Amino acid sequence: MENRQPKIHAFHAHIYYDPETRKAAARVREGLARFAVQLGGWHDEPVGPHPKSMYQAVFPPEEFGRVVPWLMLNRENLDILVHPETGDNLADHSAHALWLGTKIELRLRVFGQTTKSAG
Repeated sequence: MENRQPKIHAFHAHIYYDPETRKAAARVREGLARFAVQLGGWHDEPVGPHPKSMYQAVFPPEEFGRVVPWLMLNRENLDILVHPETGDNLADHSAHALWLGTKIELRLRVFGQTTKSAG
């Protein structure tokens, strides 16, 4: 029986901020613009599984080695979730997630999860 690994179509980086750190998030956003990323809109209110303000950057798998190391060194002490896009939203935001900074408890129930879990 063959064990198939999910295909990674893209990566998402969710950059979390609050009113006090929004300027830092803007500086990170400006830095991300130098890469092959699609920058999403600012979400000043929680949206989807994200319990606090954030914006996302979407980038192709071949940019991972450039974008993620840059975020590691230039995240301005912000918390960032990096996850693949495989088509399995629950696994992508939990089991497959990479955190820079503090791991934030996501609202995974939006993906059909009924138990409390961190992602």
